[in-house]
Amino acid sequence: MGGLVSNLFLPIKAAYIKLFEINKYFAVLVLSVSTTFFLFVLMVTLISLGDSGLKEDKSVKLADIVMPEREIDTFMDEVDKPDEPEEQPEDIAQPEVDLQPTTGIDVNIPKPKAKFTAGGSFFRDGEYIPLFKIQPQYPRRAQERGTMGFAIVAFTITESGTIEDVVPVEGYCTSKNPNDPEAQLRPCSIFNSASSRAALKLKYKPKIVDGKAVRVEGVQHKFTFIMEDS
Repeated sequence: MGGLVSNLFLPIKAAYIKLFEINKYFAVLVLSVSTTFFLFVLMVTLISLGDSGLKEDKSVKLADIVMPEREIDTFMDEVDKPDEPEEQPEDIAQPEVDLQPTTGIDVNIPKPKAKFTAGGSFFRDGEYIPLFKIQPQYPRRAQERGTMGFAIVAFTITESGTIEDVVPVEGYCTSKNPNDPEAQLRPCSIFNSASSRAALKLKYKPKIVDGKAVRVEGVQHKFTFIMEDS
């Protein structure tokens, strides 16, 4: 009898167990859905609160600062007016100086062991006198040999009085003073280079024609070389 009753309750028991398992899964499902929904609502709420906090104006307004006006005192020292300049005297006419050198002036510059005498510059229409000249350097070879003499060079005087186109014309050598009538002169060129270099440093008063300076070609100058003990 007891076994029969047990057999009758077995299907009912199985049905209850099955129903319980279904309710358990349903309860878990409901709990999961509820939890998920709660978390979703919580996240939305937090985000909303965060946005509203960011949108709040947290800037601090500073009070307007007004600088007081200040009066600036300017101190200026009075400057005395300068005295009126005295009346300048009338321009005094400067005396005109004639730079034309006088002929016959000895322009020799003494040198050790040798001395020079420079001849004049001459041209077919008259004589040209240099305003400035230097003595040529005595050639060492001629000085060692005791050779004396002179050299004549030709050149062009420019509009400004300088020298161009120097050309040796002739030169003569002797063992005596070339100004001595008894001196035996022989043609030579030992003094040509020194005379040409010295000629380039000559300075003349330009020739004026119709109020205008002009070039003069073919002017010749004589350089004489004499030893000191002659």
